[in-house]
Amino acid sequence: MRRRFGLRDRVMMAYGLLALGLSVLLALVTFNVVSDYLTSQRESSAVVETSDNAAALHYGLYGATPPCRPREGTECTAAVAVSNPDVMALLNALPSADSAASLVFFEGQWYSATGKPSDLPADMVTAAQNGTELHRRITVGGQQVLAVGVPLSRPGEAFFEWHPLTSLDSTLGMLKVTLILAAIVTALLGLAVGRLASTLALRPLAELTQVAAAVARGRLDARLQAEDDPDLGGLARSFNQTAATLEQRVIADARFAGDISHELRTPLMTMLNSMQLIQNHSLELPPVVREPVELLGDDLDRFRRLVIDLLEISRDDGGDQGSREIVRIGDLVRAAADATAGRELTTVSPDAEGLTLQADKRRLERVIANLVDNAEHHAGGCMGVSVKAGGLGVIVYVDDAGPGVREADRERIFERFGRGDGQRRGIGLGLAIVARHVEWHHGTIRVKDRPEGGARFIVELPAKTS
Repeated sequence: MRRRFGLRDRVMMAYGLLALGLSVLLALVTFNVVSDYLTSQRESSAVVETSDNAAALHYGLYGATPPCRPREGTECTAAVAVSNPDVMALLNALPSADSAASLVFFEGQWYSATGKPSDLPADMVTAAQNGTELHRRITVGGQQVLAVGVPLSRPGEAFFEWHPLTSLDSTLGMLKVTLILAAIVTALLGLAVGRLASTLALRPLAELTQVAAAVARGRLDARLQAEDDPDLGGLARSFNQTAATLEQRVIADARFAGDISHELRTPLMTMLNSMQLIQNHSLELPPVVREPVELLGDDLDRFRRLVIDLLEISRDDGGDQGSREIVRIGDLVRAAADATAGRELTTVSPDAEGLTLQADKRRLERVIANLVDNAEHHAGGCMGVSVKAGGLGVIVYVDDAGPGVREADRERIFERFGRGDGQRRGIGLGLAIVARHVEWHHGTIRVKDRPEGGARFIVELPAKTS
């Protein structure tokens, strides 16, 4: 599945790409400027050194006759060579601090201290012999060198040197690597700055997300604290006003449901007592009346549980804070589960016997009772309740023998009036109460398939050893 970048990631990538683009541009400009400067300096120094060596060789070959350059536009007097000059001795006497080879074409013959005339380009030799001073990059023995040709005083005679460019190429290579590393480091710094900037810029959004999530979980008193922010104040005030209106509406609805439930308790108790009296004399009733009476009794029992659940829901929605006390979780689960089922079905593992929990006993007992009652009446019977150490501290398993819960319904059954796929009968408030009370204890609840068939409800609560 293709991953989508969030706003924080996009801001970070924008900073990183901007930093990378600027650093690459700066690196290219820097490399071009520095490489051009270093190359120009290297060529200038090579030309100056070759010209100085050519002047020194001139005096050895022609004596005090000044060099003549036809390109200078002056009249040239043909130089006269010194009688029997030792050309090789003169070449060997030249300083060679920077040159790799020295060659001279004198009186129709090549003289070379080092290097071969065949390595020089023919057009370069011809140009120097015709009086043109020039330089060019060439490759000699697989190595880049700068060849410099300087004409001597007599036409057809010239002096050549080539200078290695290894040091220049090494310097430029090092500069290139340095600039590449600098671009990478700059890009990484840009990503880090982008991450920091996005974190600071999106911090109010993160706070809004947290507060909205808290409201969604039922904490209707959660509010944003950015009302004084000049940029976010309007959003914060609008959100807080919406949350306050929602809280007032929920409290009003809870109060209404509570009032209705309280009002229903008196006639309900009258009906239940009357039904109990009728059921006690059911044998005296005509056969055709007994079945409707039994059906009416079942519906009255469902009505009783609905009123109790509505009272519980309205109590929570009305802001009942409850009270916490230390309880031994194993004993509480055993008592609540066995009493609801009317038989012993709870197993507490030895590692969970000593676990305690800061809990509201009424809420926690209601959690266990509702899960067991749900299994008994709507899921084929409760197959067992077990308490083990693990998870957040303690894990309670409630197994039933029903058809199980489909994957698509495993979240919906914990919503109010959520009945899953319709195979489970019930009012739809019992599991919603369970989810609310488990969350009140900072725990979690989920449902999965039992290995032997049916459903397994798993409650994790934060407990500790007593």
